[in-house]
Amino acid sequence: MSERDPRDPASWPLLFTVAEANALLPEIVPLLMEMRARKVELDAALAALETLTPAMRLNGHAAEARALEARIHDLSMELATGVDHLRDQGIEIKSIDHGLIDFPSVRGGQVVFLCWRLGEGPAIRYWHEIEAGFAGRRALGDG
Repeated sequence: MSERDPRDPASWPLLFTVAEANALLPEIVPLLMEMRARKVELDAALAALETLTPAMRLNGHAAEARALEARIHDLSMELATGVDHLRDQGIEIKSIDHGLIDFPSVRGGQVVFLCWRLGEGPAIRYWHEIEAGFAGRRALGDG
């Protein structure tokens, strides 16, 4: 696979118009909400497992540790499936915790990201240059 170059839209496997990205949001929002809930569960299971010291595992907590490890594995697999589903559609997931995603798009002849996160409403309103990240977001009306 060739390296993706923001100056060369042809190096990107999939690019979205604003309308195309907006049309995907109704399908993506429930998935992002589910992924965020699973991530909260995963974080809690990891924290609970961390509290079980090696000595505790040998002193009656081995079953609890195994159950937590199994749940962590299951949650990790579910999250990986969700991430893969988004990537297969050409969507970049930037933060599961915040439901932050980017859609590669062309603006001014260069590839930029259309940027959206859970809670921002039914339409994408922001974009940023590839290297700028979330902090460099600008309103779609801005040049």
